Amino acid sequence: MTAVIDKKKCNGCGLCALYCPLDVIYMEDGIGHVVYPDECWHCGACRQECAKGAVRFEFGAMMLAV
Repeated sequence: MTAVIDKKKCNGCGLCALYCPLDVIYMEDGIGHVVYPDECWHCGACRQECAKGAVRFEFGAMMLAV
């Protein structure tokens, strides 16, 4: 899973970055960016704090061990 910030919905308040316990989100030009997606614990703190619903989690390609 990867945290994704919808730049059209983001109002630049910075709460997602403030509440992220691992600091994987940073603000640039008033928009949140997920900088270290592999470090994200998917705790949902960023999504919970976002009043605009700009943060979501997406499933990427799955890797299978063979």
